Amino acid sequence: MKKNADRTKKRRDRMDYMERLRDLKGIGEKTEKLYQKLDIYTVGDLLLHYPRSYQVYPPLSNYGDLKPGASVALLARLKSPAKVRKGRRMDVTLATAFFGDRSLDLVWFRMPYIRSQLAVGEAYVFYGKLEAEGGRLKISQAQIYSPDKYSALMQQPQPVYSLTGGLTNNNVKKAVQTVFDSGIRLGEYLPQEILEGNQLASYEWALKQIHFPIDFDHLLRARKRLVYDEFFFFLLELGRNRLDEAPEENRHPITETAQMEEVRKRLPFDLTPGQKQALADILGDLSAPLVSQRLIQGDVGSGKTIVAFLAMLACLENGFQAVIMAPTEVLARQHEKEFIRLCQEYALPYSVVCLTGASTAREKREIQSKISEEDALFIVGTHALIQETVEFRDLALVVTDEQHRFGVRQRKILASKGQSPNVLVMSATPIPRTLAMILYGDMNLSVIRELPSSRRKTKNAIIRSDKKKSAWQFVAREVLAGRQAYVICPLIEASDVSEDENVMDYAQALKDFYGDQITVGLLHGRMKSKDKDKVMEDFAFGKIQVLVSTTVVEVGVNVPNASVMVIENANRFGLAQLHQLRGRVGRGADQAYCIFIDSSDSEEISRRLEILVHSNDGFAIASEDLKLRGPGDFFGIRQSGDLDFKIADIYQDADVLQMASEDSKEILEADPKLVFEEHAGIRSFLERRRQEVYTNL
Repeated sequence: MKKNADRTKKRRDRMDYMERLRDLKGIGEKTEKLYQKLDIYTVGDLLLHYPRSYQVYPPLSNYGDLKPGASVALLARLKSPAKVRKGRRMDVTLATAFFGDRSLDLVWFRMPYIRSQLAVGEAYVFYGKLEAEGGRLKISQAQIYSPDKYSALMQQPQPVYSLTGGLTNNNVKKAVQTVFDSGIRLGEYLPQEILEGNQLASYEWALKQIHFPIDFDHLLRARKRLVYDEFFFFLLELGRNRLDEAPEENRHPITETAQMEEVRKRLPFDLTPGQKQALADILGDLSAPLVSQRLIQGDVGSGKTIVAFLAMLACLENGFQAVIMAPTEVLARQHEKEFIRLCQEYALPYSVVCLTGASTAREKREIQSKISEEDALFIVGTHALIQETVEFRDLALVVTDEQHRFGVRQRKILASKGQSPNVLVMSATPIPRTLAMILYGDMNLSVIRELPSSRRKTKNAIIRSDKKKSAWQFVAREVLAGRQAYVICPLIEASDVSEDENVMDYAQALKDFYGDQITVGLLHGRMKSKDKDKVMEDFAFGKIQVLVSTTVVEVGVNVPNASVMVIENANRFGLAQLHQLRGRVGRGADQAYCIFIDSSDSEEISRRLEILVHSNDGFAIASEDLKLRGPGDFFGIRQSGDLDFKIADIYQDADVLQMASEDSKEILEADPKLVFEEHAGIRSFLERRRQEVYTNL
C-alpha cells in the first residue's frame, strides 16, 4: 500500500503544462492575480514568460579605476547604521559604506526595508551605476550581495523578467525553478529530421537553458531553438490557411468611385506617388473578379490611413460596409474622430460607428444593431469586432491597422464574418522585401516610400546619460514656447535587477525638476483602458505638456503639437522600434527633435544609433540594421516591434526565418493535412495553441 501511495504522490508532484499556477508551491491566490496581470495563468504560460534580458555581473571594481556613469561592483563595509528619511512622496533610505580610504554614498527610493538588510561592520558587494556629485561617489538603487553570493552570480548570465507591482525578479526565478524541479515533462513535437538537419536542441533543454543558461553559448543555442519554433509554427499556419482557402468570387465588386474621386481631388494636399499607386492597387483588387488580400507597407507618417479611408469610401459608395480594426482603443477612437471629421467636411452621407471593449452594454447593443442592419457604414473598432455577437450586413472590405498586433487567426475570424470580404492590412514596420515575401507571401504587396511634402525632417541627437538634464532643459524651452514632448522609458516600475529608467520614478523626477511651470503626465500599458484614454486625451488637448510613457505610444498616437521625443536607454531598443517611436513627433508644422539617450559603454551600439541620426527613412534603417546585427545583439528588450513573437526577431534572425520557411513548405507539400505519424507532435501543438487563441479572444 505504501509503495502505491508513493507512486501516486510522485505522479501528483510532477507538474502538468496546463496546470494552474496556484498549484505551484509558494503561489497563493493573491500572488496568482499578480501573475495574471502579465497574462500568466498556467505553468505553461510561466515557462513561456521568457527573460526579457540577462544580467552579466562584472568582476569587483578596482578602487583606482572607477568611472562615473559605469555599472560597478564595489566591495565595501558599513561603519554606521542605514537611515530612513520619511518624505511627503516617498521614503528614502541612506547609508555610507567605505572601501579603502574612500566613502560611497548609497541611496534607495521607496525601499525602507533595505535598512534591516544592512549590518554595521559587515562587508557587502554593492552593484549599480556609479555617480559623482560634489567630489563624492554615489550609487542609487544599488543591489546588495554577500561576497560569496556575488562570486556565484558572476559565473553565469542571470535572467531578468518583465514584472508587475508586487512581483520581484526573484519571485519569478523561484517559480520557474520550482516547475523544473517538479520533473515536468514537456515532450518533443518537432520531427527528428528537422532537429538533426538544423542542429536544433531539444525543446525541454532549450526551455531550461533560456531561463537558467550555463553560459552564453548555451543561451544562444537555446534561443535558436525557440526562435525556430515561433517562426516554424507561424509559417506553418499561414501555409495551411493558403491550402484551405480556394480562390473565392468577389461578391462586392466596386464599380462606382465618383464620390471617392471627388473627395481625393478636394483634399488640401496632393497624394504622394506611393499613396496614389497603393490606392490604385486597392481599387484594382476591389473591382477584380476574385477576393484579394493586400499588405500596405508605409513608413511612419507616410499617410496610410487616408488611403484606407478612400478605399473604404469607395466601398460605401457602392452600398457596402467597410471596417477598420485598430489594436488599441486610443487608436480606434482616433480613427473614429478623423472619419467623422472627413464625412462632415466633405458632406458625405454616411455614418461612423466605433465598437470597443470599453463600450457600455447599451452602446454595444445599439452599435451591433446598426452593423447588422445598415448599408454603407464606416465601422471602426478593436478586438471587440470579432466577438460572436457582432454580425455584419454586407461587409466588402476589412482593414487591420498596425497588422502585426493581430494574430493570423484573429484577422481570419474578422474576415470570416463577412461574405468573403477583401482584406487590407497596413504596417508601419519597414520589413525588407525578402523577409516580407516569406511572412506575407499570401498577400499582394504595396509600398508607400515617400513622406508627404508637408512633413519636415526630424532633427536627431545622441547624448550620454550624464547629460540627460540638458535634454530636460531643451524640452522645457520647447514646452514654454507652446509645444509638447514625449519621454520614453523601457520599464514601468523600478526593477530589482535592472538600472534601466522606469516611467514611475522618471515622471516623479521630471515633476520635481520642472516644478509647477510644466505639467507632466504618465502613461503605461498596465493602466486601465479608460485611464490611458484620459491621459492621451489630456495630452492631445494640451492639458499634459510632457508625457512620460513606455512604448505604448509606439502605435498610432497622433498629437501634432508634440515636437520633442526623448528616449531613455535608447541602446536597449532596436533601430526599427526607435524609428517607430520617433514617428510620434513631427506631425505638425513645427520643427521636430528626437534625443536618444545612450546608457551603454559600447562603441558598436553608438555606431548603430548613429544610423538614426543620419536617416529618417525606415526602410533604409531596417536594411542597415539587418547588416550590422550580430548573434549577441539580443540580450535586451526585443529589438523590433514586428509581429507577435515572444522571442524571435525577423531582422537578427533572418537566417532562422529562412530555415523555418523552407521546412514548413516541405512538410506541407508532403503532408498538407499533417496526418503522417511523424507529424503527430506538430498536430497536437497546433491544436493546443488553437484552443488557447479562442480562449483568449
